[in-house]
Amino acid sequence: KRGPFYNSGNYYQEIFCDPKDINKVYAMDTYAKVSIDGGKTFTNIGEKNKHVDNHVIWVDPSNTQHMIEGCDGGLYETYDAAQNWNFKANLPITQFYKVSLDNSFPFYNVYGGTQDNFSLGGPSRTRSENGIVNSDWFITQGGDGFESQADYVDPNIVYAESQYGGIVRYDKITGEKVNIQPAEAAGEPPLRWNWDAPMLISKHDHKRLYFGANKVYRTDDQGNTWKTISPEMSRGIDRNRLPVMGKVWSVDAVAKNQSTDVYGQTTSIAESPLDENILYVGTDDGLIHITNDGGKNWSKVDNISGVPERTYVNKIIASSINKNVAYVAFNHHRYGDFKPYLFKTTDGGKTWVPIQNNLPARGTVYCVAEDNVNPDLLFAGTEFGVYFSIDGGGSWTQLKGGLPTLAVKDMEIQKRESDLVLATFGRGFYVLDDFSPLRNLKKEDLQKNAFISPIKKAWMYMESTPLGVREKGFQGEGYWNAPNPKPGAVFTYFIKNDIKTLKEKRQFAESEKIKKGEAPYYPTMDSLRMEDAQPAPYLLFTISDDQGNVVRRLRTVAKKGINRITWDFRGDAKNAINFSSSDEADVFNARTRGIFVVPGNYNVTMSKFEDGNFTELVPLRPFTIESLNMAALPVTNIKAIAEFGKKASELKRAFDGTINYRTELVTKLKFLKEAALQTSSADAAVIKNIFELEKRLATVDVVLNGDEALSRREFEVPTSVGARINEIMQNLMSTTSSPTNSYVGSYSVAAQQFSPALAEVKAIGEEIKKIELMLDQKGAPYTPGRIPEWKMQ
Repeated sequence: KRGPFYNSGNYYQEIFCDPKDINKVYAMDTYAKVSIDGGKTFTNIGEKNKHVDNHVIWVDPSNTQHMIEGCDGGLYETYDAAQNWNFKANLPITQFYKVSLDNSFPFYNVYGGTQDNFSLGGPSRTRSENGIVNSDWFITQGGDGFESQADYVDPNIVYAESQYGGIVRYDKITGEKVNIQPAEAAGEPPLRWNWDAPMLISKHDHKRLYFGANKVYRTDDQGNTWKTISPEMSRGIDRNRLPVMGKVWSVDAVAKNQSTDVYGQTTSIAESPLDENILYVGTDDGLIHITNDGGKNWSKVDNISGVPERTYVNKIIASSINKNVAYVAFNHHRYGDFKPYLFKTTDGGKTWVPIQNNLPARGTVYCVAEDNVNPDLLFAGTEFGVYFSIDGGGSWTQLKGGLPTLAVKDMEIQKRESDLVLATFGRGFYVLDDFSPLRNLKKEDLQKNAFISPIKKAWMYMESTPLGVREKGFQGEGYWNAPNPKPGAVFTYFIKNDIKTLKEKRQFAESEKIKKGEAPYYPTMDSLRMEDAQPAPYLLFTISDDQGNVVRRLRTVAKKGINRITWDFRGDAKNAINFSSSDEADVFNARTRGIFVVPGNYNVTMSKFEDGNFTELVPLRPFTIESLNMAALPVTNIKAIAEFGKKASELKRAFDGTINYRTELVTKLKFLKEAALQTSSADAAVIKNIFELEKRLATVDVVLNGDEALSRREFEVPTSVGARINEIMQNLMSTTSSPTNSYVGSYSVAAQQFSPALAEVKAIGEEIKKIELMLDQKGAPYTPGRIPEWKMQ
């Protein structure tokens, strides 16, 4: 024994040695400790502006003042031996116990409680092209965060909880918190609160809350006054008489009442959205209590067949479709049992049937959700991910789509948006945007060759750039952002089989032969040539307006299964075709985009391209676009904007084509001039003619692109046609507002100046064709853009 230092052995127990000083030892603790005398005495390392509860430290062997420390708050780094710390704010590793949602428009907020990092709330998505960032989130309560509930009438009021029932009423406007935790009456025994005490707002009265200790409390005035509406809910077992690790421990046992849990209290409360008098309450010692009269009388459910004795009631929910239906998830992992236990009642709790069925045998179920439209669509959150059922729990399928394998502690459905939101223990919140395709999914649908699910109404809006440019701006990779879903109409589609190329079909057939021990003989050259010549297959989505006019086509790979593609509400881009790839890392690199279409009714079809042919897979599916139109100066005539956009886009198309054609003519003349010099039979006057054409192309370039010679020597230069057009198009592509009169006037000037420039370029092109023909007749060598004439002698 080196000294008197000790800490909480079940939570902090790591000792680290300094890589250079044999007498320097680090001990992890609430406040990290260091000893410089081989462990005889310890002092705090230093926690300035840093989270506590430390678990691991790394000391740089080349510079021992450089350390990285891992704690309940995340990862911190110091270069001055813990005098100052740098927090690594871009790690998505939050452990959420709970999730709840409000009904804010246009985007709802997500609330939840974290392990030792407070209760907090933030947006499910924003209008920002920079994504959802840390500064979008706000703290509602300290401590270990748990249940939070936002008032669905006034979303500025949030009820947020910390461990053991520390509930506050939080005002989003002022940031003030009022502690509203109920207490036992004088002479009553102290209340027992769960680490994660249950709380919810009534669906029948937004000022009514239910809150559970070992009894259930109710307030009808937002927490100002509480009344007890239940008797003792637990079995009343004395936890000090329960065996731990095979025996009952004495009062002198190490940390007997420090890090062991309180026992015998409520864990989950559910209210029927259809009947305010129906409540379900679960406990940590395996009981379910039900009242049908608002708490005047309670019935107890115990020892459900198939559920081990005293199994923790993790989550109860009441159906929003049938008041006699409820679901409960049991959690028996404290007894070393990690099986899923998920049950359903259809008679108000009198009888319960298991519905976990084919859920993995190892993977505790923590939570359950029922679709508010289709009661056969259920979701279950487990230790190893989330599952869904389309037959009321008869069979379950894992939902993946980018979700890691992790513990899903809680879930909630945002009914307006049909979103499923998950609270995960280790990777923060996850949102499945618009799960309604699952609502309409039938097993027989998966036997079809292809389908497009009913399409959700889409809100049209322009993304903002609060960082000035897209993505993380100039903040570097240490800046955290969660990409927003891109605004657009989302098409959820299914194809039964991959569309394989001839090469892929051959390779599959060969692999099957090899499995059977057969030789994969060399294919014929004709078949290999067919493979080489075959174009890659793809899916084509054709979008048309309600008049049948095609406004956009989207192409994607032909990948089997259920997939999604998003149309960004834009028509065709009119930029010249360019196959060179752009540098996506360059935030100044403008993306090629068309302008917004007019909100209204649209249709989409899905076809496949295979072997040079298009085949329709899914006929017209209708959908609607509506403008969010939340600007300070809202648009009054969006059709007029669209008409102006069409004119400007057409001018842009013609301008880009003219610019590229003029460049091609410059290149042609360069080659033609050299060919004329190398063709002795050609008249020397043709060289002078070429020189004159080059001067004319240079003159027209000044009109189109500006006077480069002048701009190198003067600040003030006339605005070119291209500058006017590009400025107009940049505005049209980046705003939903009406074009200013300045832009309308600039369009008129650009159109008037462009017309004679276009005619001049066309005329020069015709004269170059004459020169090409003459040189070819004189036997000139090949130049780009013409095919030589030749007759067999």
